[in-house]
This record gives sequence, C-alpha cells and structure tokens, in this order.
Amino acid sequence: MSDKPAASTPVLYVKSFCPWCVLAERELKRLGVAYKAVNVSKDRAAFEEMKRLSNQTRAPTLVVNGEFLADFGPEELEPFWKQAGLRQ
Repeated sequence: MSDKPAASTPVLYVKSFCPWCVLAERELKRLGVAYKAVNVSKDRAAFEEMKRLSNQTRAPTLVVNGEFLADFGPEELEPFWKQAGLRQ
C-alpha cells in the first residue's frame, strides 16, 4: 500500500458488515484516538498485511507501534491502550 500511515498512527482493520468493527470505531472516537480504518473485505493486500502483522484473520484488529489487539470488544480497547503505554 502506498498510502501507509505514519508508524505511530493506529491502523484499525475492519470488515464490511461487521458490528464489532462499528463498535470499535465508536470506542476509538469516544477515546479521541485518531486512526486509519482499512477495510480488509475490499482490499486483499490489506487482508494479507493484517494476517502478517497479527497472525490471525479476525476483525476488528488494531495495530499500533508494533502492538496489536485482534478480534476485540470495545471494553478491551482502553485497557489495551493503557497496557501498550499509549494512554494514561
């Protein structure tokens, strides 16, 4: 992908018609996190990249600073953010 975000920009891999992905985006917005959403249902290369980075195929998957959170619910996002040292 030629339009890759900066290393510190979180990337949220989502799938079309995924209710958990919608919830993840809502939670990121609630937390005030700027991110790049990538729909892996529409982009095979992005799907392969998500698999390579996270070693799995489920969405939503969040990747930031080499850390990833895969197949998560909104309640898991803030603890992950804190554990990764990204939010106080």
